[in-house]
Amino acid sequence: MTLSDAVLPAKGPASSTETRKKTVLSGVQPTGSLHLGNYVGALSVWVENQSQYNNLFCVANLHALTIPEAVNAAELRHNSRQVAALFIAAGIDPEESIIFIQSDVPAHPYLAWILGCCTPLGWLERMTQYKTKSAQAETIGSGLLNYPALQAADILLYKADFVPVGEDQTQHIEITRDIAQRFNHLFGECFPLPAPLTRASGARVMGFDDPTVKMSKSIAETRPGHAVSLLDDPDTIRKVIMRAVTDPGNETRFDYAQPGVKNLLVLYEVLSKEPRAAIEEKFAGKGYGFLKRELADLVIETLKPIQERYRQITTEPGYLDRLLAEGAGRASAIAERTLAEVRQLVGV
Repeated sequence: MTLSDAVLPAKGPASSTETRKKTVLSGVQPTGSLHLGNYVGALSVWVENQSQYNNLFCVANLHALTIPEAVNAAELRHNSRQVAALFIAAGIDPEESIIFIQSDVPAHPYLAWILGCCTPLGWLERMTQYKTKSAQAETIGSGLLNYPALQAADILLYKADFVPVGEDQTQHIEITRDIAQRFNHLFGECFPLPAPLTRASGARVMGFDDPTVKMSKSIAETRPGHAVSLLDDPDTIRKVIMRAVTDPGNETRFDYAQPGVKNLLVLYEVLSKEPRAAIEEKFAGKGYGFLKRELADLVIETLKPIQERYRQITTEPGYLDRLLAEGAGRASAIAERTLAEVRQLVGV
C-alpha cells in the first residue's frame, strides 16, 4: 500500500463531540531544520494531545521574511516542505488535524493589516524578540516590528483557545490577547482570548554546547554542536550529545544538577517517560559519560521511526503536495469565515 492509498479517506460531517473540542493553533518558522528541542518542547506535545483538540498546524513561512537579508528563496521553499513533512513524520495525523503553509491562506496577511492598524506602536516596540533582533541588525524592516500583528492574525483567524508555546514565549500570547481585546473594544466582540499551552517538563530545551541558551534552529545553522536535528544520522547524534557541556562534578539529581546536566536529565525524562526517582537511581554515581551514552541511545531510538516515515513521505510522488493543498483548503474555509466577520465589523 502506498502512502497515497493509506491516507485521506472521504470525510463525513463533524460529530457533535468534535464541535465541542477546543481549538489549538501551533506554528513553526521554517528557518532551519527542526531539532530535538522542537520535538520535545512542541511536536511531541502536539502529537500526544491532538485527539483532545481541533488542531491546526501552520508552517509560518511569512514570518521568515522579517529579516529579508537572511532569506534564500530556494531554502525557504525547501525548509517549509521539510517542516510540514516532519509534522506528519513525528505523528501528527493529517486526517485528524489541519496542516498547512501560512502563505497558502491569504487571509493571514489580510487580517494582519487590520490588526496592525489597531496595535499601538509602544506595544510592538516592547517585544523582546524585536529588541533582540533589531540590536543585531544593521537595518530594520517594518516586518520585524509588525510581526506580532501577523502572529495575532495566525491565532485569531481560527479563534484558537490555546497556543502551545515554550515558557519563554508567553509574551507573544499576551500581546495577541491585548490586540484581540483592543479590536473587540473598537469594533465589537469577535475574538476569544487565547491562552498558552505549555508542558510541565521539557518546555525549554537548552543548547548542548551552551546550556544557558535555548536550543535554536538559527544558532544550529552555524554551530554544529548546538543541537541534534531530527534528521541527523546516529553517528552525528552521538557526537553532539557526547560533547555536551556538563561540569566537573558527578551530580545527577534533578534538583541539584548544574544546567548542562539538568538539560540532559530532562531530555531523558521526557523521551523515556520514566519517573524522576527511577532516573536518579539509574544514573547515581555512574558519571556523566554513562548518562550521555544512554541519552544518545534513547534519542537515536526515538528519532529512527520519525526519519523512516519522513523518507517515506518525501519519496512518494505528489503525496506532500496533496496533503498541503488539502490542508490549505480546510484552513482557508475557517479563516475566510472569520475574515468576513471582521470585514463586516470594520466596514470594508
